[in-house]
Amino acid sequence: RLIREFVSQNNTSQIKHVIQILSQEFALSQHPHSRKGGLIGLAACSIALGKDSGLYLKELIEPVLTCFNDADSRLRYYACEALYNIVKVARGSVLPHFNVLFDGLSKLAADPDPNVKSGSELLDRLLKDIVTESNQFDLVGFIPLLRERIYSNNQYARQFIISWILVLESVPDINLLDYLPEILDGLFQILGDNSKEIRKMCEVALGEFLKEIKKNPSSVKFAEMANILVIHCQATDDLIQLTAMCWMREFIQLAGRVMLPYSSGILTAVLPCLSYDDRKKNIKEVANVCNQSLMKLVIPEDDEMDEAKQLLTLPSEPTSEESLSKPEALSSGESGLVQASRSLRRPLFFPCSSERIQVTLNLDGIVQVLDCHLHDTSIGMMTRIAVLKWLYHLYIKTPRKMFRHTDSLFPILLRTLSDESDEVILKDLEVLAEIASSPAGQTEGHGPSDASDAQLGSVELHVPARAGQLNSGMKALECSPSTPTMNSYFYKFMINLLKRFSSERKLLETRGAFIIRQLCLLLNAENIFHSMADILLREEDLKFASTMVHTLNTILLTSSELFQLRNQLKDLKTPESRNLFCCLYRSWCHNPVTTVSLCFLTQNYKHAYDLIQKFGDLEVTVDFLTEVDKLVQLIECPIFTYLRLQLLDVKNNPYLIKALYGLLMLLPQSGAFQLLSHRLRCVPNPELMQTADGSKPSAGFKRTAASNIDYTELLQHFEKVQNKHLEARHQRAGRAEQLDRRVVL
Repeated sequence: RLIREFVSQNNTSQIKHVIQILSQEFALSQHPHSRKGGLIGLAACSIALGKDSGLYLKELIEPVLTCFNDADSRLRYYACEALYNIVKVARGSVLPHFNVLFDGLSKLAADPDPNVKSGSELLDRLLKDIVTESNQFDLVGFIPLLRERIYSNNQYARQFIISWILVLESVPDINLLDYLPEILDGLFQILGDNSKEIRKMCEVALGEFLKEIKKNPSSVKFAEMANILVIHCQATDDLIQLTAMCWMREFIQLAGRVMLPYSSGILTAVLPCLSYDDRKKNIKEVANVCNQSLMKLVIPEDDEMDEAKQLLTLPSEPTSEESLSKPEALSSGESGLVQASRSLRRPLFFPCSSERIQVTLNLDGIVQVLDCHLHDTSIGMMTRIAVLKWLYHLYIKTPRKMFRHTDSLFPILLRTLSDESDEVILKDLEVLAEIASSPAGQTEGHGPSDASDAQLGSVELHVPARAGQLNSGMKALECSPSTPTMNSYFYKFMINLLKRFSSERKLLETRGAFIIRQLCLLLNAENIFHSMADILLREEDLKFASTMVHTLNTILLTSSELFQLRNQLKDLKTPESRNLFCCLYRSWCHNPVTTVSLCFLTQNYKHAYDLIQKFGDLEVTVDFLTEVDKLVQLIECPIFTYLRLQLLDVKNNPYLIKALYGLLMLLPQSGAFQLLSHRLRCVPNPELMQTADGSKPSAGFKRTAASNIDYTELLQHFEKVQNKHLEARHQRAGRAEQLDRRVVL
């Protein structure tokens, strides 16, 4: 009644005096009943003031909000009721005080008393109605408070926050998308709440934001949210990880090359997901799309960009040390990953805008992440394959820049050849083949520095067929545009591959043939055999040299991939083929039986016979006889069809028959002996092969010895190598005998 009288008299001083008395002497009194009375009085003042209450809102609201913290739940309820009446009367006039009201309500939302909570919900709905109706809401002033409150761990407070975000998002005049980077991290944290209801509400809110992003990509601040997604893509909670990964997929597809500066962080998050099992199938599928989409963003122009210009177009481009934490930090857990991701934060530009500013590819950071994943033995097979695909793609698209990292990548690529998966080895070989054949490897300063590699410069190499032609089914994304040449890394690769076979005999036994056959498809088979033979010629471990030669010979004689090379060696018509034969022969001498088989392949039957004559001076072991047995089996295979047909021309191929009889005499009475003996019994009588006019039989099978080959020197080389092997065997036997004596003693 007093307030109405003062309003009618326009006596503002008395109105303020009454409100002050109600506040100071009652609402803020030490006595609980006085506080209740003060709250009722303040609400009555607001009702009496009506539309003029807006002039006194600060004085009315502050004491009520203070009572929100009262220990007495009934007092908190009275305060909630009083504020409801004040707000209901003032309506839009309370918006300038929205932050303090929101702050007080967020506390009441988590109140343990159900009556207080119920009252706060009524007040909350009223305030939401007012905000929805008004076009004067101060979003800029509200965001800092929202950003602070969104990190609350209380379920009711989280529910309260999400409900307000959904309301603000639904108001057409309020563009909450501009401030999404401020609250996105908090939203993802709420998404991991234990309450299904809150998770669902948060999922809906994030879904609405993503719809807005798809509608208006040009206004989205992708830069400020990229690292937030990187962090949550590595969350242990499946829902958070899946949602963040879906957002990342949309970001890459919508923002395009704008996401390239964040590639290292994205790969850190995405690559491990590719090895998930069916329990996380959805995450795996989305991660795969992210990986493929990101890979397509790397283009050949990234290899040609002038780095000085890039520094002018994009401010504060961090160095690789600033962009990523060290490999130890990356593998240590989420904390290191978070630091690595946050360090990538920088200004970013949307490609559809009028200012088309160049985006820098942080290749150093990408390579560091890929290298770390290759070194991590715990990662799954699909992740390793994806890493190798990335390396291959980068060598195709940005070879010049990638060769700066080749020396550091080369050892781990070689170690990956020992992987358990054939698919991983195949992809690894594709990367190594690209390194060995890319013209970028010829650039000065990029080649290997090992002095031992330089010794192979004399090896004559030929231009191979293009890798893309050999595997037409390869995806366009992975096809190499490189010109088919061998660079200095080719020799380094061959040397280190043989070293790996020497140190890991199991790898040679189980995967050696597979690796060499695939390399013959990816590179030039003649170059591979030529270089390996030249390296083995200098091999000090004679036992390994013999084993390796046997492996190479088996591949040469049996692999369909080497059909062309076999035909080239069969005739020795060209200087190149003769040069290759001599090179192979010198190394093949490490294994007597393989040397004979090489002579059979090249139709050097007289020399084969001369070699077999020397076998009488060699130490005939079980392994030796086993190899002769295998050679007899090979003679019966389709590869040596031409040799068996030449047995019909007895007069022109006497040394072929002598050589085969020589093998027969070496063999004990075994299955191979019976097989070869039966074959030789089928050789026709020369008298019966005479034609009707008495002329000589057709010389179609006749083949003269290849010119320009010194077979005497080759035979001497064979004897020299075999003497070395004999001496080495005696030394090994002597050491074994000494060891036995020590054991006895």
